[in-house]
Amino acid sequence: MNNKLYVGNLAYSVRDEDLQQLFASHGQVQSAKVMMERDTGRSKGFGFVEMATAAEAEASIQALNGQSMGGRDLTVNIARPMEARPPRSGGFGGGFGGNRRSSY
Repeated sequence: MNNKLYVGNLAYSVRDEDLQQLFASHGQVQSAKVMMERDTGRSKGFGFVEMATAAEAEASIQALNGQSMGGRDLTVNIARPMEARPPRSGGFGGGFGGNRRSSY
């Protein structure tokens, strides 16, 4: 079993330290990271916590999945590997398209 957890439905005010403290009562936390918007610096509403062992990860899931934090019910489960994103559709991006004549 994996020891990296996905934590979803976080309030936007939750920060890394808050996750660290919440999960520390269920075992040794290796890392806790709330994912942030690159442009705005605002939370995306989810994060990841890595526990020291798989048993501690499972105990955290059992204890915290569905529990309220900041007025929201948490979703806690084993993190899945990131899936490759398909390339963006739309060709070469931008331009004036087709065989249109323009007066430029």
